[in-house]
Amino acid sequence: MTPDPLASISRIHFPVTALGPGRRLGVWFQGCSLHCPGCVSPETWAFKAPCLPVSELANSLMPRSTLCDGVTITGGEPLEQPSALEALITRLKESGNLDVLLFTGFDFERASYLLKALSPLIDAAVCGPYLEDWPNTLPLRGSDNQTLHLLTPRGEARFARYLEPEPGHGERLDFMFDAEGTVWLAGIPRREDMSRLRRLAERRRPEPPK
Repeated sequence: MTPDPLASISRIHFPVTALGPGRRLGVWFQGCSLHCPGCVSPETWAFKAPCLPVSELANSLMPRSTLCDGVTITGGEPLEQPSALEALITRLKESGNLDVLLFTGFDFERASYLLKALSPLIDAAVCGPYLEDWPNTLPLRGSDNQTLHLLTPRGEARFARYLEPEPGHGERLDFMFDAEGTVWLAGIPRREDMSRLRRLAERRRPEPPK
């Protein structure tokens, strides 16, 4: 009997509309050794003890997976948990004709042996480290050094429109709130978006009681 891998997960959101086509299930893996300067998700860097068997995680996601158009997996660095990644995608794809988009900070040459092993589970992959001094004009790319790879016929059908710059793609953000009132951001912010959000938050911060 194949062992049930353990997955360290940062957070899960549904629906996510800014990381691929349609209403998507977003899964953020926890842990990343790359530590790209300017990363939009530094809270996902720290490695934590694996917290969930993949079977338990997948069972909790199945009701939402039947409602979504696809799955976006990011982090953190998902390819640093390859066994958990493969097991999770395999289970989620059992629920229907979902496409899977993977974000990895490894360049394609380094990631290709793992992506080949995961084929045809992953339909498209955005590869490469985030470089904060590069422009970000391409859809689904935080910086234009990153490359989008269409790995299956489903990936070609769903993601070909993201290969080239196109108005309206790569500029949307999703904002989500958890039960504790924490605000989560999903998407590919433009360079000026984060500074605008910080200025807005500062202006609206309540005055301390006198």
